This record gives sequence, structure tokens and C-alpha cells, in this order.
Amino acid sequence: MERQQIIQSLAALLGDGGSHPLPDFTEVKAARWRHLPLGGRLEGVARVDLPEMDELLGIEDTKAALDLNTRQFVAGFPANDALLWGGRGTGKSSLVKALLRRYADQGLRVIEIDPDGILDLPEILAALQAADPQQACYFVLFCDDLSFGADDPGYKALKSLLDGGVEARPDNVLLYATSNRRHLMPRHFADNEEYHRHGEEIIPGETAEEKISLSERFGLWLGFYPFDQAMYLDICTIHLQRLGVRTPLAEWREEALRWALQRGSRSGRVARQFARHWAGSRALVAVLTE
Repeated sequence: MERQQIIQSLAALLGDGGSHPLPDFTEVKAARWRHLPLGGRLEGVARVDLPEMDELLGIEDTKAALDLNTRQFVAGFPANDALLWGGRGTGKSSLVKALLRRYADQGLRVIEIDPDGILDLPEILAALQAADPQQACYFVLFCDDLSFGADDPGYKALKSLLDGGVEARPDNVLLYATSNRRHLMPRHFADNEEYHRHGEEIIPGETAEEKISLSERFGLWLGFYPFDQAMYLDICTIHLQRLGVRTPLAEWREEALRWALQRGSRSGRVARQFARHWAGSRALVAVLTE
């Protein structure tokens, strides 16, 4: 009996290649692709973090561009794959989740895949077709923090999805990816040695061209940038209000700035972390002094 339990545990960990229940997309808004050594599977996500679009500050133009693209998609019109690149904590993944909140009632569904799952793209598309044979939903494959090494096999798999392989991609599937790297692959100093001059034009070498070519396959290319001090404090205010804190700015401003300085970043993520720190510590002090 103990041996059987061990075998079952190993099979669950590695993926036993058998059939598993597919998510019911009339009930769930999001799913996760689990990449396993012996076969991945699609699993529904019961509780999804869905921020409000209006709470994402400092990225108005970017929000508008991705929102328009997503509205086209859920309306059944042509739309583009999107690469959201930029600094950490600037709202890239939060924007994708906010779009799910806004358009879930119109059939939008998000499928989260990790970078290892890029190799399973044919299996993911097959699973989506089986789960939604009538193509009633619009699926965004969402890969957060996407990047590749020089010899990463996922690089070619993603190029095939974006440019089209032998098997056509369904019209109800898009890819939204986020990355800290503008061109998804590391840049090395040696790449600069391949650049050469042709008249007044600077021509990149083959290595640099290859690295740039992948990001250019995304039809929508959106940059996210660090916030200035005023925007950072505005975002802190919103997160504090969500936690029920109405303390005047003057009382927490200096501590919020020190918090950002210690973290080396002014971003939405840092603002949310500060708000949790401030709200939690003040609530604890209030309890202890009662």
C-alpha cells in the first residue's frame, strides 16, 4: 500500500501522461498550464487576483493601447500579440489581470504559462480547443517575466507561435508576455562589435538581428517606465485607501519615501508593499495600546 502511494505521488509530480479534467471556462476566468516532465496539463484557477483598471496609475497611454487591442480581440476582430517590457513593479502583469476583470463577461479568459511551458505550446492549444470546442471564449496566453538564454529551445517555439508554423493558430488565441528585457534575450558587449557602418546608417550584425527579431514579431510593443515621486505617492494613497487607511499624506510621506529609497525603486509594487507595512503596523500599535 505504501509503495502504491509513492508511485501515485511520483506520477502526480512528473505528469503521468493520462487524461485530466479540463477547466470549465463557463465557471472559471483563468487557468494555469502546469509544465511537467511527462506531460503538462491545464488547471483552472478558482481565485484570481483582479485589480481595477482605474487603480493603475502612470501608464495611461499604455493602458489605452492594450485596452483597445483587447477590445478588438473580444469583439472578434483582428488583434495583435503584445510584449510588455520595462522595469520591475511598473504594472505590466497587473494590467493584463485588470483587462481580464474588465472583459471576462465578454468571453476573455487568461491562461498563465511559465517560460518552461513555451515548449508545450502545441499541447496548450490542443487543450484549449478541447475545453472550448465552440470557440466561445477568447484566450490570452499570458507569460510573465519571459526571457531566454542564448541557446534556449523555447526561443524557437515562441517564434513558431508568433510567425505561424505548419498548424495555424486559432483566431481566438493571443499571446501577452511581460519581460524586463526589451528584446527578451541578454545583450552582450561582443554583440556591439558586429555593428558596422553603411554610409550614414548603422547596421547590426547577425547576432543582434536575431535577438531583436523575436521581440519584433509581437505586433504591439509597450514600454513601462519608473514613476516619479509624485506618482509614487499617489499610488501609495490609493493602496492605503483600499486598506481602509485615511491618514493625511503629511503623516506618512517621509516614511513612504524612505521605504522607496531602501528598496531602490519607485513602483506600483513598492507602493503596495509600503501601504501594507504602514496599515499593518499602525493597526498593531492601536491594538497594543488599547
